[in-house]
Amino acid sequence: MANHSLNIPIVILAAGASKRMGTVKQLLVWGNTTLLGHTIQTALKANTNDVFVVLGAHYTAIKNDINKFPVSIIKNKDWRLGLGKSIACAADHIINLKPEIDAVLICLADQPFIDANYLNTLIDNFSPGENQIIATSYKSGVLGVPVIFDKTYLSELSKLGDDKGAKQIIHAYASFVKTVVPSFQNIDLDSKADYDAFYKRAFDDF
Repeated sequence: MANHSLNIPIVILAAGASKRMGTVKQLLVWGNTTLLGHTIQTALKANTNDVFVVLGAHYTAIKNDINKFPVSIIKNKDWRLGLGKSIACAADHIINLKPEIDAVLICLADQPFIDANYLNTLIDNFSPGENQIIATSYKSGVLGVPVIFDKTYLSELSKLGDDKGAKQIIHAYASFVKTVVPSFQNIDLDSKADYDAFYKRAFDDF
């Protein structure tokens, strides 16, 4: 049963330069919106009161495109340092702005097959006050995003600064980690070939 009393803001990491894609990945067409727009719409359908989007590279172009959505934009000036810095930037922002939260749910802008039901499944698996980390489990055995961190980890998250993201925190607190296995293939769109293939799979069959 869904727990709507939880206060778990969603953070979408979208600060990267998309070098492997060769274009601004966040603004690639996805259905009737963009890749980032689709992720924002998914987050807004989930059981959350707040959605934050971390931007960095191509800040102005992306900000202008997503201004129509009811989200809070966080600017990561040090986006070149990698994913960890974006997480740190968001954690620091939320510590100061939303001290009453239960946890934070972190997801990426380039995982378009994540839907609101899956985000809600993560939220429904979270119990406040138990220092939990609810991580997505991949077939390779790797644990990753989307992931929920209890608020007790915000301080450590705010100190991240490299491209490894929050994996080190997941490993360090393995005994508090609960995993969820998605029922679908959860992929990151990293290259133009990925985008073309999975766009075709998502939309050309209809």
